[in-house]
Amino acid sequence: MSTNRAVTYIGPGKVEVREIPYPKLELADGPGVNPANVGRKCEHGVILEVVTTNICGSDQHMVRGRTTAPKGLVLGHEITGRVIEVGRDVEFIKVGDLCSVPFNIACGRCRNCKEGKTGICLNVNPDRPGSAYGYVDMGGWVGGQAEYAMVPYADFNLLKFPDAQQALEKILDLTMLSDIFPTGYHGAVTAGVRPGSTVYIAGAGPVGLAAAVGAQLLGAAVVIVADLNADRLAKARAFGCETVDVSQGDPAAQIEQLLGVPEVDAAIDAVGFEARGHGASATVEQPATVLNSLMDITTAGGGIGIPGLYVTGDPGAADEAAKHGSLSLSFGTGWAKSLSFATGQCPVMKYNYGLMNAILNDRVKIADAVGATVISLEDAPAGYAQFDNGVAQKFVIDPHGLVSGQAA
Repeated sequence: MSTNRAVTYIGPGKVEVREIPYPKLELADGPGVNPANVGRKCEHGVILEVVTTNICGSDQHMVRGRTTAPKGLVLGHEITGRVIEVGRDVEFIKVGDLCSVPFNIACGRCRNCKEGKTGICLNVNPDRPGSAYGYVDMGGWVGGQAEYAMVPYADFNLLKFPDAQQALEKILDLTMLSDIFPTGYHGAVTAGVRPGSTVYIAGAGPVGLAAAVGAQLLGAAVVIVADLNADRLAKARAFGCETVDVSQGDPAAQIEQLLGVPEVDAAIDAVGFEARGHGASATVEQPATVLNSLMDITTAGGGIGIPGLYVTGDPGAADEAAKHGSLSLSFGTGWAKSLSFATGQCPVMKYNYGLMNAILNDRVKIADAVGATVISLEDAPAGYAQFDNGVAQKFVIDPHGLVSGQAA
């Protein structure tokens, strides 16, 4: 095998499927690759035939031109694949294994990895803690929206499915284990959701819907999902959530209509830095709106989980401060109410094994909840365009035609 095709960022608003080098167990130079990582040997890694790879809202931020991502970057950090080659130092993963790939790249050797903080590994990104496939400022590891991909530190990173045939039958659910299901669940966990909690989730995109499923798994009494998009709110209602349309105004009054009080026990930001205002300001980007709103509506002593993405470099931001990740937050409100905040990448390996078992034992149907929709690699650019227009779907790219027709 010597050819490979992948979804590549061309410039703001544009991606193309292009020929890229077939992966090797060595990190080569290329768009976004940190110079200190060029030539990095990966005999601890494997080559995967990609079975599924998903389009994520985090990818969309780059494609909109809202990050410093370089042109030519190969996209994709949500990967499920079959092992077709193993490196010399791989001991437990074998050729033929069907595996989920956590979007965090982690060495398994550093202090943070040993403490379970795999989202902020100290050894995979020369610039700062934490890394991911196909993402800006994350070390330059090649993305997985491709026919084939390389995964380093395979024995540590890969989650092998116990029965490959069973896994293929549930692949649309299991493909969500690489990112959005653990990420949404992490948002609920870090917000302190427990049995009987009332929960508010800002954002009804795939991560927000996954957070809602996670909150239900954790025993929440009421899960309220908010958005501006009527179709996405309908998806939330379809699996038992209450909804708030923030285009109608501040959410507190709508929450009070649902609960009798204008506050919740726990709140989750699944929107991130491209947030819009509420009510009359719903068409205007106001990046601090969601965080300030969550501080207002979360009960004193409650928690706020923030799986939504915030960046330090946003060339398209509404103001100069936001271009550098600085937002006008009412932090005094959070302090006065003794609120807890949790931010950053989800440490996927903390959750993916348990969530895999929930899927395999029919405890959850995450693909249905997020509207999993299979598309070909060639259709990925159209999928990006539709996702940017707000469709209530999670696009699952099927590079080899192995799962086509299994849309939820």
